[in-house]
Amino acid sequence: MLTTTPLSMDAVLTALKAAGEETRLRILHLLADSELTVKDLTTILAQSQPRISRHLKLLAEAGLVVRHPEGARVYYRLADEAAARRLVRALTDVADGADPTVGRDRERLQAVKDAHAKVAARYFAVNAGDWDVIRSLHVPEQAVEAAMREAVGTRPFGSFLDLGTGTGRLLELFAPLYQRGVGIDLSPAMLSVARTNLSRAGVAHAQIRQGDIYNLNLPRDSFDLVTIHQVLHYLDEPARAIAEAARVLRPGGRLLVVDFAPHELEFLRERHAHRRLGFDRASIAGWLADAGLRLGKARDLKPEKGAGDKLTVTLWLAEDPRMLVAGTPAARKERVA
Repeated sequence: MLTTTPLSMDAVLTALKAAGEETRLRILHLLADSELTVKDLTTILAQSQPRISRHLKLLAEAGLVVRHPEGARVYYRLADEAAARRLVRALTDVADGADPTVGRDRERLQAVKDAHAKVAARYFAVNAGDWDVIRSLHVPEQAVEAAMREAVGTRPFGSFLDLGTGTGRLLELFAPLYQRGVGIDLSPAMLSVARTNLSRAGVAHAQIRQGDIYNLNLPRDSFDLVTIHQVLHYLDEPARAIAEAARVLRPGGRLLVVDFAPHELEFLRERHAHRRLGFDRASIAGWLADAGLRLGKARDLKPEKGAGDKLTVTLWLAEDPRMLVAGTPAARKERVA
């Protein structure tokens, strides 16, 4: 969730001092477009790793950027605080877009993105068969996405979290609605695919992070919408994942779960690592209630008649029943029927 607390005079002066150096201002220009690693920045700026790391440390201490470890890598991005981001945007917006230094940096940034895209494309080419098999087993993906858009509605909201983001498709799908998006996935390779897809789609207000769906490194009451799309059937403890998703929902926030209805396609366990062969409505409804959420509606997307063994996809939309009272969230109900 983006905070809107104004910066103190000291914080503004510290930020301006940190930004008031050529390399650091160039770094802010680049991070305003993408989250990048130290290696990316050394390639683009043609400077040593220790020097780039030193500049990033100063920018982080000034509250302008944040670091996010992801396995052996560390990604840097603009700070989440709205006031700090506005300050960075103001500094970068007033700069001459035709400046040759900025232009060269952007060209090198695009080259780095192209290199990342090639790596992601190779990974997807090797593994795409799995996705193609799964897609062929249920109603068309376009129908599922249309149902998800209908469930979420058209009203804009602040923050969006996609758990098990995979290719980042939902971050792209709901991009017109949210102010800030975060996609979490355990697989570094899938995160590379998601970053490439979001960059290609021009989605700059979403971040990709490696994380554990059972133990999110995110604060309580952070997101207006959380999605778990075709993820629960891979998990040993789906109820635990739902509870963790509920923890990070803001009062009045919504959780959208999309997964298969019960089926008997045993080969999905053997070939595609499915732990569960779908979920009945009662099971998901019970886990949502245990997590303190109120189920609003559930909807089945059934295959057309004569479609053979194609699977039914079910959508569950639940909400956090807490209300904001004078700006303070009331206690979460222990259990909601």
